[in-house]
Amino acid sequence: MLTLIKNANIIVRDNELKKVNVLIEDGIIKSMDSNEETADKVIDIKGKLLMPGLVDVHIHLREPGFTHKETIETGTMAAAKGGFTTVCSMPNVNPVPDTVETFNAINEIIEKDAIVKVHQYAPITKALVSDELVDMKAINAFAYTNDGVGVQTAGTMYQAMLEAQSLNKAIVAHTEDNSLLYGGVMHKGTQSEKLGLKGIMSATESSQIARDVILAYETKVHYHVCHVSTKESIAAIKMGKAIGANVTSEVSPHHLLLSHLDITSNDGAYKMNPPLRGEDDKEVLIQALIDGDIEIIATDHAPHAKEEKALNFDGPFGIIGLETAFPLLYTEFVEKQKRFTLENLQNWMSIKPKELFNLEGNFMNENDAADFAVFDLDKTVTIDKNFIRSKSENTPFMNQTIKGACVMTLVDGNVVYEELV
Repeated sequence: MLTLIKNANIIVRDNELKKVNVLIEDGIIKSMDSNEETADKVIDIKGKLLMPGLVDVHIHLREPGFTHKETIETGTMAAAKGGFTTVCSMPNVNPVPDTVETFNAINEIIEKDAIVKVHQYAPITKALVSDELVDMKAINAFAYTNDGVGVQTAGTMYQAMLEAQSLNKAIVAHTEDNSLLYGGVMHKGTQSEKLGLKGIMSATESSQIARDVILAYETKVHYHVCHVSTKESIAAIKMGKAIGANVTSEVSPHHLLLSHLDITSNDGAYKMNPPLRGEDDKEVLIQALIDGDIEIIATDHAPHAKEEKALNFDGPFGIIGLETAFPLLYTEFVEKQKRFTLENLQNWMSIKPKELFNLEGNFMNENDAADFAVFDLDKTVTIDKNFIRSKSENTPFMNQTIKGACVMTLVDGNVVYEELV
């Protein structure tokens, strides 16, 4: 089957666009600049931005075990709404996919219910919190992580890195030293004191990164740091790079857009892990992304039920992010501040994630998979209940006005989300 995407604008460099017609044959890009006039299906996107489908290496689909928050079906619907064609799902579900059987069971649900491409992580250790390594070779996941909890013992992390390196797989680390938590629920600073809430020190995160980059250097593993949030963490990552460790990292949109100063009341919409940090941390993260010290953006989409978030800072950590990531970043950093370019966002949210984790997909070349997202850079929309496709609505960005929302998503040439008008 031939599909023609007409009147598309693609990114040439920075914010420079080029008008093209894209020809797709049986789910594969046949030409990125076609002269064809006819096809079995013609989609005229009328000058809107056509990007390779976004890739998110850090999301929570909550199934099995927590389907009141999200399911593989609803989470991938949210992904398609946001322009994501590939997502990577964390293993903190129930049962934890720490055996071949439980891992395969999740992949069976993915095969049945997912509307975008999903790669399932396996945990580093049994049940996420033990010091017993999973059988990485037998499970054969694309990468391994104990997201939600840090690996507390250096020896356990060292052994895990050795095993992952032997399999040419990545260790993806949620870095959090439990002995430094002290019951904290938000960033330790002026706002935590003002609100009477227990604070989380920056060292809770950065101290484990400092430990791990040394171990990564010793083992030569690809070590990837989840949701970096502090300036000290960036310093530790830079140290790792300087000594020759294969260390990469991600930052979440909320840590680029908000700080602890935005938390003015005991509101669960602002409770996330790692927490919103200081204004100085936020600035360092933005600059680290621009400089290449952070390679990619990942949402850490973490849905929770309304009644759970109603407990405010006594409730669970996490916010949703799949539907809102691109338009929020485009509106703030491309349109308003002019610190990022469209090419930056394409690299950080699509090209680089695939490169880092050896994922197949669309690099905007002939013979690539026809995974595309179409964004309307001119249309203004409001983040509200009607905008959200996730089963949950826990976001601090509710009722914000944005531009650059996704209006169509294609996976292997098939339209999986459409809102073209």
